Amino acid sequence: MRDDMIRTRQREIAAEHLLFKLIEYVESRDPGLLDFLEASLSHLGDPAKDDSKDDEGVREIARRMIAGARAQGTG
Repeated sequence: MRDDMIRTRQREIAAEHLLFKLIEYVESRDPGLLDFLEASLSHLGDPAKDDSKDDEGVREIARRMIAGARAQGTG
């Protein structure tokens, strides 16, 4: 089980890195992606069907990712 958790964490780190690099690449060539992504957040939600469901928590993570991309000078 521990190995599964480690592998999941590693995949999340790798996916986040690649996503940031993709956002950086697109934003540098066609500014506006970050604004577009930010405007879409009201449609973002947590698909969980149990007590762990937290739509606002998911949106807050996305907001922080967008803010991080902006802070790195991509937006």
